[in-house]
Amino acid sequence: MKQLTLLDKMFLLSETREVPMHVGGVALFTLPEGADATGFLHSLAKTLGDTQEYLPPFGDRLKTGYLGLAGPTFWEPDPTLDVDYHIRHSALPQPGRYRELFNLVSRLHATLLDRHRPLWETHLIEGLQNRQFAVYTKTHHAAVDGARSVHISRSMLSADPGARLEDSPLSLASWQRYRATLKQERKEGFSDAQVRNLVDALKARFDSGAHLYGAARRITRAWTGHDNLLLPFLNVPRSSINTPVDGARRFVAQSWPFARIRAVAKAYDGTFNDAVLAMCGGALRTYLLNHAELPEQSLKAMVPVSVRAEGDVDSSNAVATINADLGTNIVDPARRFAAIKASTEAGKALYMDMPAAEAQLFSILLASPGLLLMPLGLANLLPPFNTVISNVPGIREPMYLNGARMDGSYPASIVLDGVAMNITLSTYDQNVDFGIIACRRSMPQVQRIIDYMEDTLVELEEAAGLATSPKKTKASPERKSRARKTKPKAATVPRAKTTAKPKSKPRAKRNAKPS
Repeated sequence: MKQLTLLDKMFLLSETREVPMHVGGVALFTLPEGADATGFLHSLAKTLGDTQEYLPPFGDRLKTGYLGLAGPTFWEPDPTLDVDYHIRHSALPQPGRYRELFNLVSRLHATLLDRHRPLWETHLIEGLQNRQFAVYTKTHHAAVDGARSVHISRSMLSADPGARLEDSPLSLASWQRYRATLKQERKEGFSDAQVRNLVDALKARFDSGAHLYGAARRITRAWTGHDNLLLPFLNVPRSSINTPVDGARRFVAQSWPFARIRAVAKAYDGTFNDAVLAMCGGALRTYLLNHAELPEQSLKAMVPVSVRAEGDVDSSNAVATINADLGTNIVDPARRFAAIKASTEAGKALYMDMPAAEAQLFSILLASPGLLLMPLGLANLLPPFNTVISNVPGIREPMYLNGARMDGSYPASIVLDGVAMNITLSTYDQNVDFGIIACRRSMPQVQRIIDYMEDTLVELEEAAGLATSPKKTKASPERKSRARKTKPKAATVPRAKTTAKPKSKPRAKRNAKPS
């Protein structure tokens, strides 16, 4: 049995009916040539469930003592595992657009996982147009974080379109083969840099007191206004995003070319994450302006930062967090980018020399007041941050599942009470796949944020001198749906229009989104 860490248990303790604490996502695939959707998915479901020993947490359930979650909590093998409960086969109603898919995912993501069973579900979904099918998964955050989810997904996929699964990708044997592959890659790439990393890690164990003392000093200076470090609850305005939530969810997704966002980051001498935050900040500014709800102070985003050690693929959670300024009170896109960059640099500097365990503990302590406010229903009165924006590094090459090409992978994360929207993104192949999950009641018309993100990206490009053509007027979702029917070959995944680059690839076009 494996004992849950403090961070793992926090996700269980803070869960309510209105706030499920699972993470997941939607992967889109195109069927192999000549394959029948129903038969292919039936065969895939059989392969997924065909094992006697599952990779944790897929075969494990929670075990607590007399104190419940207040005492030691463990993962133990479930002797009555019913795999047919966890692996489900569904079909979309006609006409099988992304609208119908996103509506189904919104409902599935709103329901709690059964704590008497292993905390995961996989839904194989047929009925999409253009010979596509989808795989929606959700797993409790107590069992996995974004980085481990990517490793689990990677172990199921292959870069070879001719490869077929030998046994269940959820099996312990399959996972051990994947780990052996990673170990061999690290062995072949062993270098002096890794030796220095080991020395630095050992040195850090003796410097922990100095790290914590320095961090405490910076936090004190931030609260007194002498440091540009942003902290939870510090200068966080109340907004319409920061309201009590109910259990209903709305999920929308979109893709942009990775190179396009990276070019913006380079133009402003920032990081890829800075460019993503700038896209999101500009979109939220427009959304709140259009609803006459933009606060005078800038919105702040909680940004998870991975502290997972290199080669660690088994830890359930290994993250710390920083608060980032989204610059929503700044009209000029270049100045907004500069404000975002300054805040992220200050946040990362706080953890720069901390070992992973210290960074996690420090992050928990900073956010701990929120754990007291949420059960009391007061998180919206004193929000620690306005929204969550998370970047999960994904897979940078085309992948296949039993010969079915993966067209995109869109994360679906957690909505908190008082934080009614979450934006998570993951890189895949040449694109960046965004998944937005929001409280259906608190965030009306949340799908429009996708359009506002494109508008903001164009503004950033124009301000940096990257744009070479005037911005095109967007077609309505209905008009784009009709236009797709006349094309000999429709796009395989929902893509964002590349309005600033006339020579962009056809795959960069955005498909219709649900209204």
